[in-house]
Amino acid sequence: MLELRHLKTLLALRETGSLVEAAERLFLTQSALSHQLKDLEDRLNCTLFVRKTKPPRFTSAGRRLLALADEVVPEFKAAERDIARLSDGEAGRLHLCIECHSCFQWLIPCIETYRANWPEVELDLMGGFSFAPLPALARGDLDLVITSDPVDLPGVHYEPLFHYEAMLAVSNRHALSQKSFIEPEELSDQTLITYPVTRDRLDIFTQFLDPAEVEPQAIRTAELTPMMVQLVASGRGVACLPNWALTEYLASELLSAKKLSSKGLWCQLYAAIRTEQLDAPYVEDFLQTAVSTCFKHLTGIKRIRDKETSAIQN
Repeated sequence: MLELRHLKTLLALRETGSLVEAAERLFLTQSALSHQLKDLEDRLNCTLFVRKTKPPRFTSAGRRLLALADEVVPEFKAAERDIARLSDGEAGRLHLCIECHSCFQWLIPCIETYRANWPEVELDLMGGFSFAPLPALARGDLDLVITSDPVDLPGVHYEPLFHYEAMLAVSNRHALSQKSFIEPEELSDQTLITYPVTRDRLDIFTQFLDPAEVEPQAIRTAELTPMMVQLVASGRGVACLPNWALTEYLASELLSAKKLSSKGLWCQLYAAIRTEQLDAPYVEDFLQTAVSTCFKHLTGIKRIRDKETSAIQN
């Protein structure tokens, strides 16, 4: 009557606060998710949550099942890991590299959780800002690379993590703060603050400015996101950052975030892995931990559908 998938569905609904987002997280259509929940309520002969409230308000029965889910689902995942260890061994190497400066926000809690579950795995982390990490991955020098710029390399698989919207951060006193969205030409007289990487690795150039043949008036670099935010807030320039990286600064009203074009500039983040390692249990669990950590800690991100990644898988 009650299945593990029902518990996972209720957890997703509580965490997202929306039937639409819960369905997206579980790779279901909204109608399929609604049908699953209605079928469960019919089996149990009770209502689990109030649908007219946002976020949905759980009934006493719903809260009881959520309490069960909080106990059972982590235990189920732990059992899966234990069985994987017994069948395939525990040891392994996972040398990670990130091309995303802002990713430390979610990667550090991910690594802490993962290290507790896989203490025998040799884990290392480095930044990929001064060398080309994807060729190093293909050679076997690295085991996993967090990237938003997939490169077609033999034997390299790109596992989707999430969609994010790149937005323009501007001072609340800046003239562009009054705009509902920004067009490329409006940056021609601006100082653009970026991370110290080549422009072919920056979405604002490859997907926004370069196609429109627009150059900013000047470019200034900063190593850290908080440093970039302070420069923007003090009126020293504008910066393109992921929507989830701006959340805490928007809450403190240090700056404003503007869409890039009327449709917004949506990008993708991937974990690049060698295909030969895809079936390793400790790699599979890291990917699962990464995705769950992202959707637990970050706001404004969306899942990437399988069909959106099929063209770059090797």
